[in-house]
Amino acid sequence: MAYTTIKKPSDYFNTKIFTGDGSLPRAITGVGHQPDFVWLKNRDVGYQHQLYDSVRGTSAGVLYSSLSDAEDSTYQMSSFDSDGYTMGSQMGAVNGSGENIVSWSWKANGAGSSNTDGSITSTVSANTTSGFSIVSYTGNNIDGTTVGHGLGVNPSAILFKRRDSTSNWSLMGQNIGTAFSSYLKLETTDAFDTNGGMLQNSNSSTFTIGTNSRVNASSASMIAYCFAEKKGFSKFGSYTGNGNDDGTFVYTGFSPSFVIRKRTDSADSWQMHDNKRDTFNATYHRLLANDSGSEYTSISNQLDFLSNGFKCRASNSGANGSGGSYIYMAFAEQPLVGDNPCTAR
Repeated sequence: MAYTTIKKPSDYFNTKIFTGDGSLPRAITGVGHQPDFVWLKNRDVGYQHQLYDSVRGTSAGVLYSSLSDAEDSTYQMSSFDSDGYTMGSQMGAVNGSGENIVSWSWKANGAGSSNTDGSITSTVSANTTSGFSIVSYTGNNIDGTTVGHGLGVNPSAILFKRRDSTSNWSLMGQNIGTAFSSYLKLETTDAFDTNGGMLQNSNSSTFTIGTNSRVNASSASMIAYCFAEKKGFSKFGSYTGNGNDDGTFVYTGFSPSFVIRKRTDSADSWQMHDNKRDTFNATYHRLLANDSGSEYTSISNQLDFLSNGFKCRASNSGANGSGGSYIYMAFAEQPLVGDNPCTAR
């Protein structure tokens, strides 16, 4: 696999922290790109995580990572802008006066276009440089349905959500644990579940799905966020905990800016760390993707961002239990490319 040509990660992924001012609509700038997928969370108050994307569009509303609920059109992003986004007039949960807010943003390729690579037509916004695409499609309840994803390489991980009905978030893919035989639910602490009639396979142009209603109910509106590993920029994989404060080291090939991880062999939360809420090591501010609660600041789940990966600095079972199995998704602060080598933080 060739190194990514990305020299400035914030052109494609970035973490943005800001303080709410209580005034809406509100433009958030300084993201570093025009985002197509924005994930917002109030750090101080127990409001739901809010997820928006340019393919569903500004009128579609919000999805909540911490809930299995259908899309909620009450809360809408006003626009996706050249250097950030404008929050709509109902988005007070992520702009309360004096409250600390974080957002994680990914760049795809705008509102998307028709893709006929699969047996059903999808709408795809794909960025082949960073390995990220947003895929919208309508289910047909036919086993073996193929859906175009636009990445040009095999996705490492795919996150599915049914938009028009209560349904679990489902993360699976070739780099996620036991590949296509199991999946994880983003809104729960559940361990791996059996992949029955869900993601069957994937290749450089399509993914193949079964008849499970979470991914392919008849006439269901679906959204899928697809991630392909880019050497020096993104990494998706697994590790085994050692139950020690001198914890497991995970090689990524870059200094991480954002890591989300989950124990897969027992019930535990999805932990989210980044280099903006903690500007020095080890990172200890964490949010839970499956939980609406405010930010945790305990050192019991410290994560050390190193020049070429990350290292667990606590023995907590949710992140580094002895013999425990974990998956992770990581994005770079400093990619290993050309004249822009990784440096320790």
